[in-house]
Amino acid sequence: MSLRKEKSARLKVQILEQTLKHVGKRSFEDLYVDDICEKVKISKVTFFKYFPQKEDVLMYFLRICCLKRLVELRDKPKSGLQGIYYIFDKAAEEFEQYPGLMLSMVAYMADMKRGIKPFPVKQEEKELLYPGVDDIKDVEIQSLDQMLERFTLEAILNKEITKSTATRDITNLLMSNLLGSIITAHTHQVNAPRLFFKRNAEWALKGLA
Repeated sequence: MSLRKEKSARLKVQILEQTLKHVGKRSFEDLYVDDICEKVKISKVTFFKYFPQKEDVLMYFLRICCLKRLVELRDKPKSGLQGIYYIFDKAAEEFEQYPGLMLSMVAYMADMKRGIKPFPVKQEEKELLYPGVDDIKDVEIQSLDQMLERFTLEAILNKEITKSTATRDITNLLMSNLLGSIITAHTHQVNAPRLFFKRNAEWALKGLA
């Protein structure tokens, strides 16, 4: 990659890394752009060049998480219900690490004033994040919704889901369950998020078996 493209990719990745390091279990709203700029050693002008809004970092975080899931699934493939449970488990894991970030992401998605669209992840960023994966540039990032839809279709073909219901309807149910689990785990201060998310998935899928 060219030096210019490498520098741009490295800055975006560093901004995300510093965001994750400093947000911890705090709310994303309590994180200031000035703090991130100081750690990455860039100006606010440079920050907003890559992330026009502070909240764009949330969408970048979500996109990178999806890339991570796909890389993991290439190494350890899963299908059908196993894949659905995997998505729920990993979402719970992210919630345990960054509850404020996950809640802010859901709030961002629910904001009627904003249109939701995937935040771009360039080839150079993929290569920086996964230098040991030779063909990482060829990995096409899927959203959580797309991954859940794929696993749902596989579950239907595997006869793990037998209810005569449209794949899209089941996927919508699972996405609603997943996002709702994030909110409920926070409002009720659930002590074991991974078990909580798993049970919610099990109850939803039990009615489809």
